[in-house]
Amino acid sequence: MSYSAKENRYDSMLYRRSGKSGLKLPEISLGLWHNFGGNDNFNTGRETVLAAFDAGVCHFDLANNYGPPPGSAEVTFGKILKNDLLPYRDEIIVSTKAGYDMWQGPYGEWGSRKYLIASLDASLKRMGLDYVDIFYSHRPDPDTPFEETMTALADIVRRGKALYAGISNYNGEQSAKAVSILRGLGVPCLIHQVSYSMLNRWIEDDLLGVLEKEGTGCICFSPLAQGLLTGRYLDGAIPKGSRASRDGFLKSSSITPELLKKLNALNEIAKEGGRTLSSLAIKWILRDSRITSVLIGASSPAQLKENLSAVSQPVLGADELKKIDSIIR
Repeated sequence: MSYSAKENRYDSMLYRRSGKSGLKLPEISLGLWHNFGGNDNFNTGRETVLAAFDAGVCHFDLANNYGPPPGSAEVTFGKILKNDLLPYRDEIIVSTKAGYDMWQGPYGEWGSRKYLIASLDASLKRMGLDYVDIFYSHRPDPDTPFEETMTALADIVRRGKALYAGISNYNGEQSAKAVSILRGLGVPCLIHQVSYSMLNRWIEDDLLGVLEKEGTGCICFSPLAQGLLTGRYLDGAIPKGSRASRDGFLKSSSITPELLKKLNALNEIAKEGGRTLSSLAIKWILRDSRITSVLIGASSPAQLKENLSAVSQPVLGADELKKIDSIIR
């Protein structure tokens, strides 16, 4: 069945400007880190992407190594774009990244000019695109000079292969250096993508002040702490098929009695406000005006819908924020 986007797709989503740039992003963006690889169900992935766009989510975030296997999430998105979303390309923000291990040999990861440019060329081919809207250095390279990495990003923008440059997983000091170099090259750093949640608050002291000073946006991934803030683990059991059951980024051993006590206390606050734990976690991140967007994953349209409900919910009140802070500090 051919796809036609909903006419009212922008009515319920809110948008925020990325730093001091001219670009706005939806408060909730869709990441294709999980659930969109070659080993996943294509039709479910397609339905989720299209449901997101129908809800005003016009930003889709990828990386060269997303899958599994690596690269397959870009292939999946490329098929959806070609078959369904191509008429809406000018309405869509597509981002991708390079920095983690992608192919064999000394030029298959990190931040060299050779790797970044080769990786983006391959990403464009997989997605069937002439350009992406945002291209990120996915992580700082301890061995390659920042000047080389940032010059590669700037040249990519100048050549029209990306409209904006971004960085990801840089600390505050590294971010200030990267932003300064890019500014000197005449290509501002649009945005920083970083892990942030109620259970992972390091950016508050180390990074957000730097980004605000530099006029750089901030988009947060893992807002639900790899699923801990979804409510799936409140009784202490490890559901079959959950991330904790696979002992990947989220280890089953990390679900301790102390953590469960925090999760259940947060869940009580959510219920008192008529929210789910996941929507509370997302709304909590959006309390800070320095945050441009929250990057969610979704395994189905139903899960997507639950997370998107955070946008229309009331802002958290001072009492709620105080209670939350007493639990997670």
